Amino acid sequence: MTAGDVAGLIAAVAFVLLVGVLAVPLVKLGRVLDELSRSVREVTEHSVTILDEAATTVASANEQLVKVDTITTSAAQVSENVSALAGLYAATLGRPLVKVAAFSYAVRQAFAGASRTAREEGRR
Repeated sequence: MTAGDVAGLIAAVAFVLLVGVLAVPLVKLGRVLDELSRSVREVTEHSVTILDEAATTVASANEQLVKVDTITTSAAQVSENVSALAGLYAATLGRPLVKVAAFSYAVRQAFAGASRTAREEGRR
């Protein structure tokens, strides 16, 4: 064997060792990719379930919003009716009551002024 043959044999053995050393990480990488595939499959399965539940929840929320809209519309109508009733009360009873109160105040003031005048004349 010549020096070139020995050098070639050493290079071949070194190359085989290099391939052996690189094979271990490649095998581990293959296992990691298998686990990744399994994880993606599980996430996909759970995502479909979650999306179905979300669709059901959204449909239920829409039904509740329709009910709330109905209640709000009814409340607006009740508010309008109360406002109209308050206006009617003010027109029919409020103004006359204010006039009666003003008249009674004026009568009290007139009597108070008359009695003050009578007392002052009685003192003189």
